[in-house]
Amino acid sequence: MIAQVRGTVAAIGATWVVVDVNGLGLRVGTTPATTSALHIGGEALLHTVMIVREDDMSLYGFAGRDERECFAMCLSASGVGPKLALAIVSVLSPARLTAAVRSEDVGQLTQVPGIGPKGAQKIILELRDRVAALGAGDLPVSPPPAAPWREQVCEGLESLGWPAKDAEAAADSVAELAGSEPAPPVSVLMKAALASLARA
Repeated sequence: MIAQVRGTVAAIGATWVVVDVNGLGLRVGTTPATTSALHIGGEALLHTVMIVREDDMSLYGFAGRDERECFAMCLSASGVGPKLALAIVSVLSPARLTAAVRSEDVGQLTQVPGIGPKGAQKIILELRDRVAALGAGDLPVSPPPAAPWREQVCEGLESLGWPAKDAEAAADSVAELAGSEPAPPVSVLMKAALASLARA
């Protein structure tokens, strides 16, 4: 099991990063907030979960251990695969997920693309006894990335399951925030865009 990856960032996508570890390039799935804190040529330290299947072997990495544990916990729920677990961690911080499960707040979980009311109730039921071990820390505020914010926000939302039209509308809703001084990091813009989609 690969629990941690440290190396130089060789390439970045909306929800993945390639980390060069002594000449070995590892592609790691990430949340948009984690990706936005990295830049090509910089060092990355990711807390990872390795998923091995018959036809695939994938790594998912997170800036904090609490997010990694949140992702792993979500995977333990029946019907939740890596893509959906990553979407949950992208939309809800460990603290918000913990609070939602404990209070049986279906509305919080249905903010995640791909989770309806019945699915949310099932996840709450299965994770109720497991959230106690989950840390409640949030990601630190990240510096702004070099890539254009709008493209990263739209790609991030689409990778989480939102239609392109909705992603564009959400990006429009945070344009004023993106133009403020100092410019906010993409992680902040993503949270604002997700909040606008949740209100829609």
